[in-house]
Formats: sequence, C-alpha cells, structure tokens
Amino acid sequence: MRIAIAGLALIGAVALTQGALAQTQTAPATTTPATPTPGAPAVGTTGTNTGVGVIDRNTGKAAAGGNTNQAVATTNANAGQPAHGANSFTMGEAQRRIASEGYQNVSALTKDDNGVWRGTAMKNGAKVNVWLDYKGNIGQQ
Repeated sequence: MRIAIAGLALIGAVALTQGALAQTQTAPATTTPATPTPGAPAVGTTGTNTGVGVIDRNTGKAAAGGNTNQAVATTNANAGQPAHGANSFTMGEAQRRIASEGYQNVSALTKDDNGVWRGTAMKNGAKVNVWLDYKGNIGQQ
C-alpha cells in the first residue's frame, strides 16, 4: 500500500513539474521591425504601442514629508501629515517614541484604520492631539 501511494505521489509531482515547465516556454522574439503606418502610434520593441499599458507609479500625491515613500523616516524632521501603512510599533513603543519628542503624559493611544497611532499628550503646558505613523514620524493636530 505504501509503495502505491508513493508511486502516485511521484507521478503527481512529475505531472506538476511538466505542467510548470510547459507554462514557462515563450515564443522566440521577432527581429523584423514593423513598418510604421502614417498617423498610427509608434510601436516599441516589445510589439506594443509606445506608452500603452505603462504605469508611472510616482505621479500621485507625495508621501508624508514629501519623500518618495521610504519605509522609515530618513531625516530628523517630522512630516506634516502621517503616512498611511501597516504600523509595527507597539503601544508602548509608540508612547516612548512620542515622549522622546518632548511630549509628556502621552495617553489614550489607539491605532486607526490607516495604521497611525493617535492619542493625547501635553506639550508646553497645553493638551494636544498627537500621532505616530509607521515610519516613526511624529506630529500633532
């Protein structure tokens, strides 16, 4: 019985491997350039119209601090708005990091739907709303 099961497993593995190999084969590239039609869009080396299907991912609103959405804050300056993203700071880490920027009595911290820790603190004798984004940027509203 064990031999039969092992044999079936081996046959299945070979079939999967052959299927995967068949999927990775591609047709050879053509080297004959297309003859341009007057008024038609230019054709790129891939055989598609130039600019068609191309997505420029850096045309939207700049991320917090005007940077290019780096994973962590790379300057000592904090951003004006929090960056949205998965936040790995624990509540205690968020509280200590906010306190390290001169805020006192950091409390009522909750993580919102955008991954931003928000709470209240005291700064220069006034109660303020504070936030900490996933990059470590700290700000107040």
